[in-house]
Amino acid sequence: MPRFLLLCGLFTLFLAASCEPDAPICENCPEEETDAPITGPANPTAYTLEVPSYLPRPIVDETNPLTVEGIELGRRLFYDRIMGRDSAFSCADCHKQELAFTDGLPKAVGVSGRTGRRSAMSIVNMAFNPNGFNWDGRDGKLWEQAVHPVEDMLEMDEDWEAVLIRLRRSRDYPQRFRAAFGIGRTSEITQELAVKAIAQFEMTIIAADSHFDRVVYRNTEFFTEEEQLGADSLFFIEDVPVGALHPGCGHCHNAPTFGDNRFRNNGLDNVSSLEDFEDIGFGAVSGSRFDNGKFRTPTLRNIALTAPYMHDGRFNTLEEVLDHYASGGHGVENEDPNITGFPLSERQKTALLAFLRSLTDESLPTDPRFSSPF
Repeated sequence: MPRFLLLCGLFTLFLAASCEPDAPICENCPEEETDAPITGPANPTAYTLEVPSYLPRPIVDETNPLTVEGIELGRRLFYDRIMGRDSAFSCADCHKQELAFTDGLPKAVGVSGRTGRRSAMSIVNMAFNPNGFNWDGRDGKLWEQAVHPVEDMLEMDEDWEAVLIRLRRSRDYPQRFRAAFGIGRTSEITQELAVKAIAQFEMTIIAADSHFDRVVYRNTEFFTEEEQLGADSLFFIEDVPVGALHPGCGHCHNAPTFGDNRFRNNGLDNVSSLEDFEDIGFGAVSGSRFDNGKFRTPTLRNIALTAPYMHDGRFNTLEEVLDHYASGGHGVENEDPNITGFPLSERQKTALLAFLRSLTDESLPTDPRFSSPF
């Protein structure tokens, strides 16, 4: 074949290929318009969140009442990678059930492999949090928190409009949104409804069946000698046996929630001024320099499953965490007054670790109510 004809043929093939339509936004979705009528049931069933009497009453969001259908929709959205860039990332990629809904990394890693600024927080027992969500409390409601990970380039890195087009074109989701929220057209599938469904599911993720609960509240088990020593010698007391002042872990992590969700500087960083924190945390939300370097006090329930620790994942083990608190802080002016330092023998450390492990709800990592529906 002459060289000229060969080049013409290749050029024609190139033009034909370049004129092919882009891949569909959703490979398994029909191509109908994104505003179509939805049929099917539209009477959401009210759901009452039942928790043991020894836990606080759940904080009910009147703008997002729980329903059976909403919770199930939220569970699917939480696990579905349709929510991330190119349908390749889900909420569950950073919040793994087997790790008490954390990811086992010092700092969260998103769809693009980029490392985020902070550790992925556990989303267990969010139903009892009155103080805003995330490490810095920047979102007042749980469903408001769920908006940002989709758009954050360090997390799911997707445009919400692309997500909504996929949901509206889905063969399954329009009927589920109708069942959960009573809508009649696919155009009524909105960002707000999607994140409210996710929040409804997250509200149900409750840890309340640990060894500690069975010992203290249900009276069906007993502490080992080591666990009892850990509780008595350091966790729930004011003074260590040698007489040195000890604040007691329970001041910030008291039962039954084992976390007060308040914002504290827990002595992690030695800075020369309150303006020198690498991450100012709650200060960026409150606008007060005195809040710089403060982060949420999380629950210790399931703490044995959620390593590494702190907002930046700097401690790989609970042993390192205990060593940090035993060493005291750095004298920064807004450090919490409970950061005082204290003597900690190896025996006490071992006992306290045993007690902390008693806070693990062993059923949570495999509870089918919280597992992927796919």
